[in-house]
Amino acid sequence: MTQPAATAPSAPPPPPPEAVGPLMRSLSVLRELTAGGGRRPVGDLVRLTGLARSTVDRVLSTLARLGYVRTEGRDAVLAPRLLELGNAYLAASELPDRLGPLADRLADELDESVSLAVPDGDGVRFVHQATRRRAMSLAFRIGDLLPAERGAPGALFADRWDAADWRRWRSRRAADPTDAGFPAVPPRRAEDGADPAAATAAGPGTDAAAPTGFEARVAAARAAGWSLDDQLIEPGLVAVAMPVHDTTGRPVCALSVVSHTSRLSAAELPDAVLPRLRETVSAMEYALSLPRDAAPGPDAAPGPSHTSHATWMRASKQELGPEFVESMARGLITLTTFGAGRAELPLTAVAEDTGLARATARRALITLEHLGYLATDGKLFRLTPKVLELGFAPLSGLTLPAVAQPHLAALVERVHDSASMAVLSGDDIQYVARVPTVRIMSVNITLGTRFPAYPTSMGRVLLADLPPAELSARLALTDLKPLTRHTVTDPEQLLAALEEVRTHGYALVDEELEEGLRSLAVPVRDRTGRVVAAVNVSTHAGRCTPAEARDALLPALRTAAAGIEADLHVAGRYARIPAL
Repeated sequence: MTQPAATAPSAPPPPPPEAVGPLMRSLSVLRELTAGGGRRPVGDLVRLTGLARSTVDRVLSTLARLGYVRTEGRDAVLAPRLLELGNAYLAASELPDRLGPLADRLADELDESVSLAVPDGDGVRFVHQATRRRAMSLAFRIGDLLPAERGAPGALFADRWDAADWRRWRSRRAADPTDAGFPAVPPRRAEDGADPAAATAAGPGTDAAAPTGFEARVAAARAAGWSLDDQLIEPGLVAVAMPVHDTTGRPVCALSVVSHTSRLSAAELPDAVLPRLRETVSAMEYALSLPRDAAPGPDAAPGPSHTSHATWMRASKQELGPEFVESMARGLITLTTFGAGRAELPLTAVAEDTGLARATARRALITLEHLGYLATDGKLFRLTPKVLELGFAPLSGLTLPAVAQPHLAALVERVHDSASMAVLSGDDIQYVARVPTVRIMSVNITLGTRFPAYPTSMGRVLLADLPPAELSARLALTDLKPLTRHTVTDPEQLLAALEEVRTHGYALVDEELEEGLRSLAVPVRDRTGRVVAAVNVSTHAGRCTPAEARDALLPALRTAAAGIEADLHVAGRYARIPAL
């Protein structure tokens, strides 16, 4: 395949007359927040987007109402609920759901990191990661974008480029010789790629800078059926990738095995992994050939309700007035119409599902298509991988404490007592998040603190969720020693207390861990319903009776836990949310 000569980068096409300006402005703010790692000062957003401060304030107010952004002091911060946009694309593509378990199994068998990536323009975007925890391990996240020439999958996808695709690629390379537009990869030295037309391959890590080198790798991948990355991303990182085809023979994604030269050299890696890689690709192509389920799976998001959308829009406008921009919110909600079993939709279906007038829905779809978030054949619309650029990469790295922290802060502001989150660690609870309050008498606990589970409210919430056999065995091995004169140490009495926790959904522990300390806790459940953490409020026992504490604190605690769970369910749909 001969590449056309390099040309000067062309200006992006102007927006169509039907484009929704507020929607375009909101997306520019989300892109800048993503580029900043999920957080930027509002003043920086004004400077980077070129928008007026009042416009940015209205955008942020509307995004906050949607749950996509929150403000912390002078900063705007991406919120976990924004992940529902990327989740819609991933669910519609079905790639993580159908192929992800096979990729995970391959990673376990080879003890190497495994990725699924899809083409996105002249780049490659990750849609699934199964990484190994090592001192030197893969740091890419779902949603990260790499240049096609820097990595194994890009040569597989570039084999299908036409002359216009190659021209765009060369134009981008000329305009961005250091890959500054791809923050997920280490920057390239300007001297390696300043003149892509004249650059030549000069060894590992420099091949990607040369169009002639990339073209040769594309041809080699076509002949071999697989592609090799010999330290193209960074020194020491090597990978082998194979395409995964759908029933029409179109490569829909690439499966990569990634290692390090300290384990396997680029010459050794293919022999070590290709047999299992080929078997897994065959299994994936078979999985893609199976008919789609008629009904959405248990993890599918509930279908949109135009009635609830309309009611919510009216309420938001009444509450926020001009600070809520309806056209912006409507356009973003349009993206969530797609999902599992709804990969392609006509205009009529989008309008019906969002409760928008047909003309309004059409304008939103035209705007999103112009910006590259949707593609259409003229009748049906579908999401593109570019949707993942809207915050997915930084948010996919969230931990459970990071998800919980803003909800704990709101809880403390409401009840004026310290709030904490803990997880079960052996026979102990371990504090993973905490927001203290300022009082003359307060509970002073630091992150990482461990206490025995049996005399604590959070411990009892966590123990109560264990299967009965496991709970009985655990308590039989636990030294139930009295820590105060109130500590429950009788196994039967403790089991009865845990049954009450299971029945009522909360635990109230009064002066069992420490004299004068009262604590109330509720569970936090993941998408499967399993209790993964507990949230509590600790207070001094002398302030009120146990019943008064329960009545005053329990509603606020349950509200905080529900907020954490809602964020956790969205964030955990395709990303793993670690407890620490």
